[in-house]
Amino acid sequence: MTRAHDEGYARELRWLYGLSARGVRLELDRMRAGLRHRGHPERGLQVVHVAGTNGKGSVASFCERTLRAAGLRTGLFTSPHLHRFVERFRVNGRPLGEREVARRLGDLRAAAPEMPPLTFFEHSALLAFEAFRDHACDVVVLETGLGGRLDATNVVPDPLVSVITRIAYDHTNILGSELGQIAAEKAGILKRGRPAVIGARDPEARRVLLEVARRRRTDPWVIGREFDGVPAGVGRALVRVGDETQSLRLGLAGDHQAENAAIAVAAMHRLRAQGLEVSDEAISEGLAKARWPGRLERYRPPGGQRPRFLFDCAHNPDGCAALAEHLRAMVSGQRATGRVVLLFGALADKDYEAMLGSFDGLVDRRVYAIPKMPRAPESAAVFTAVRDGLVARSVREGVAKAERAAGPDGLVVVAGSIFLVQEARALVRGLRADPSVGL
Repeated sequence: MTRAHDEGYARELRWLYGLSARGVRLELDRMRAGLRHRGHPERGLQVVHVAGTNGKGSVASFCERTLRAAGLRTGLFTSPHLHRFVERFRVNGRPLGEREVARRLGDLRAAAPEMPPLTFFEHSALLAFEAFRDHACDVVVLETGLGGRLDATNVVPDPLVSVITRIAYDHTNILGSELGQIAAEKAGILKRGRPAVIGARDPEARRVLLEVARRRRTDPWVIGREFDGVPAGVGRALVRVGDETQSLRLGLAGDHQAENAAIAVAAMHRLRAQGLEVSDEAISEGLAKARWPGRLERYRPPGGQRPRFLFDCAHNPDGCAALAEHLRAMVSGQRATGRVVLLFGALADKDYEAMLGSFDGLVDRRVYAIPKMPRAPESAAVFTAVRDGLVARSVREGVAKAERAAGPDGLVVVAGSIFLVQEARALVRGLRADPSVGL
């Protein structure tokens, strides 16, 4: 990329990031008006719509990779990005180029005065719809940003299938303090008469989801009923849909991925019933080749003089519990030797007491660092008040302190916030990164 192209990308990102001051404004009228002004790029797209508290990114990744294995041209929209803004928009598994994203953002910036004051995320979703239309994607996998009912992605009138993953406590100040309230917001993506796949096991959340599904006549498939998934050894799952069970290899680590894989397979069966040719072979290939960086991702820096790293974007109690189970299996299986050090940092609105409690008895030391985000706590003292640990003045210092504490034979577990993982992973792996933004 030339210097001019690089500067153009940076200029357009500065404009878009400037819109983050508008914050999260959950309603659909602005987005619908923006789509109308841009010629309704969402119309005509065949969409798999995915919502949920945890697992939605993994399920979206499983679905997209399977559809690609089936020979379909895919689009994938996810958020937030791990390192580069362009990661949010993938066509056939590849992020859009910076030149294309800069051009599309420039077009949106020029049109902005004639549209409602769209937010950062709304402009991002609008860009995604236009790109997937222009790239003639056969199927688009859309991950919701926050909630579902009023999320900017929830303008698709007729999805091929609506998918809801695990429901847990997160964003309670916005979505509600009870699982039933959170489930009601996620259920907003269910469309009248369109198929649904529900992966929630919590009784209250499930009751709410099924009630909405009944009212909207979605003929829901429910985990534990029409389909299910259980771990079957390291990197494998037994997935049942109806009366048929398959043993499948998974490209994503962790026992909890068995449920996510089952949700994705059920969604593929619902697409198959609508005439899409998604074979068992495509499902096997897609699940095995799925990748989702920063999710139970192991990395050993070259040279052998630094500890191993385990990066995981666990950012709520449910996610940290899943990470802790994986870590417990690593320790009991003697796949981890030396000291285990937790590098942790969470945003101020998270239940970090419950998150930190998940790692009791599993880590030898804790190091706390504050992600560079407006919603981050002012001081790491909020973490040390819950569990003792070393305090770092920056994520860079936190990585250095965690490495020293672990030693070359140890393991550094980075978790608590995707924004902490963003910064730490880029530092450890020497990756280029765009600024973080919590939208």
